[in-house]
Amino acid sequence: MTPSEIFERMRAHWLAGETTFDGGMLADDVIVETPFAAPGRPGRIEGKARVLAFTEAGRAAFPVRFDDCRNVVVHETADPEVIVVEYELAGTHTGTGVSAAAPFIGVLTARDGKLANWREYQHTVAIAQALA
Repeated sequence: MTPSEIFERMRAHWLAGETTFDGGMLADDVIVETPFAAPGRPGRIEGKARVLAFTEAGRAAFPVRFDDCRNVVVHETADPEVIVVEYELAGTHTGTGVSAAAPFIGVLTARDGKLANWREYQHTVAIAQALA
């Protein structure tokens, strides 16, 4: 898969209510980074098994249904295996019914058709307000 195809697969997973990643799209030594992670959340997870376990647990505990992934802008880079993606996730809190949206920026690196690195910059304040 190309980096853009990997992102589209991630997007499809979000909108289907699934975890962000599946084992077939990840390199064995994948790294997922969230430099602005909320307190108590890891800023870096390494390895396919750890990433899958973390995202599966996180999806199960996150009380939001994603309704849309919009305003997507993909920026190609000088490296054909790296893209920068701007997007906004809109969702509905499954407990309260409140809808909200938050902007994100992701840097996606592919290697041999698999996700090697995902670095996501989240608007943690918007996310916290949506969950309140």
